[in-house]
Amino acid sequence: MKLSDCLFVLALLLSFLLLTSSRTHEDFLQCLTLHSEKDKPISNIIYTPSNSSYSSALNSYVRNTRFSTPSTPKPEVIVTPLGVSHIQETLYCAQKHRIQVRVRSGGHDYEGLSFVSPKPFVILDMINLRNISIDVENNTAWVQSGATLGELYYWIANKSRTLGFPAGVCQTIGVGGHFSGGGYGTLLRKYGLAADNVLDAHLIDVKGRFLDRKSMGEDLFWAIGGGGGASFGVIVSWKIKLVPVPANVTVFTVRKGLEQNATKILHRWQYVAPNIDRDLFIRVILTGSGSVQYGNRSVQASFNSIYLGGKDKLIPLMQKSFPELGLVSEDCTEMSWIQSILYFAGFQNGQSLDVLLNRSLTINSYKAKSDYVRQPILEAALEGIWPSFFEKEAQSSVIILNPYGGRMSEISESAIPFPHRAGNIYKIQYLVYWSEEGTAATESHVSWIRRLYAYMAPYVSNSPREAYINYRDLDIGENNEGNTSYRQASIWGTKYFKNNFKRLVFVKTAIDPSNFFRNEQSIPPLSF
Repeated sequence: MKLSDCLFVLALLLSFLLLTSSRTHEDFLQCLTLHSEKDKPISNIIYTPSNSSYSSALNSYVRNTRFSTPSTPKPEVIVTPLGVSHIQETLYCAQKHRIQVRVRSGGHDYEGLSFVSPKPFVILDMINLRNISIDVENNTAWVQSGATLGELYYWIANKSRTLGFPAGVCQTIGVGGHFSGGGYGTLLRKYGLAADNVLDAHLIDVKGRFLDRKSMGEDLFWAIGGGGGASFGVIVSWKIKLVPVPANVTVFTVRKGLEQNATKILHRWQYVAPNIDRDLFIRVILTGSGSVQYGNRSVQASFNSIYLGGKDKLIPLMQKSFPELGLVSEDCTEMSWIQSILYFAGFQNGQSLDVLLNRSLTINSYKAKSDYVRQPILEAALEGIWPSFFEKEAQSSVIILNPYGGRMSEISESAIPFPHRAGNIYKIQYLVYWSEEGTAATESHVSWIRRLYAYMAPYVSNSPREAYINYRDLDIGENNEGNTSYRQASIWGTKYFKNNFKRLVFVKTAIDPSNFFRNEQSIPPLSF
């Protein structure tokens, strides 16, 4: 075939694909209009590329500019439901016209899977579903999936100074994705994960049924609380158990450079942090200091902590268990639990709680990875990490070490899909950020974090090398665009869920055998 003929065929194929995509888009919109309730018209909450507000609706909750480029696939339609009927109508029409649905609550998916798809797709954006109802008398709350953690914390504090919830430290994270992946924060050694404290949920399944815990059954309820809710349906809201916290807690951050024995202190931390009193949480934030450009780069270890009590008890505890850190009373600040939320989020002391209601976030491009550590890493191996911080790509990089133990070691690996329990002494999160545009910058920084990840392989969990589902990482494996076999999905699935992956597949097979709810790392049904 001549080149001119090939080009002609290609042009015809592209025209056909564009026409098909346009027709699918129009048919989907027409379906929504026809099936929406008269007193709840759906047209007011739909955004299409022809709408002047489309870009704003799309980009307002894109938290990673790596997935906000001209070549990034864009949704055919964005639906921002006001209630259950709008979700049901969207799911019905999407199935009828064979268009994928991606559900977004806060937009923090590390690989952008809540708002990007290689196939024609619709975003079901939960931004309007963020109602929060606090029941102080029964120590419970109902929270819709579109709410942020900041909004949840704000309204808990509005009702009580001595109630809290064990979820994350970033106030802009959406509740929906956070809870469904497990979710953790500074209270995990005392109370476990967010998902460990979920009592009930409301979910819309592939058939459009509105289900609570009783009607969905214990298998499905188990699956959505740590197995990634996007595989099983649209989770509308969660009922959670609020936990007691003291009227005052104590926080501190002690920073140590390499010249201040940071390596030795960090090595000792590995033995102390997972075994100390469960009222004490001490994480370590490793960052570079100085400038790569001017050759004065070093490494700083920040020991960032909360104690559920006063410093009169904290200081003796630290002197006995972790004297190497050299904590003194002047390092410590007593405050309410809600103020500690602001402290860990990086706000200045005395900042108004209203900042927790701010859903905006300064964003850059970033890539993340995770690991679990089961045995303390030797000092020599820790020293092998430091040169990574001296490379030019590491100017804005961070490694965060979160201790386990306490309540985390008491909960069974199979209690919820999250399996990383007894035997893990801490979890590692690796992050690298960059502001430069273009594929070269992206490839350079992603290569940096992959090299660091490769270096860490001998010192972390293995068979499988465990990872945290909420720190999504497509490097560890992904599904085919079409059908994905159990064997292929288990490559990444066992790293996130270990033996729980098998049960998740059985639940998926029962609730969504056609695999309508799918993405690059969704649980596949057995038929696939």
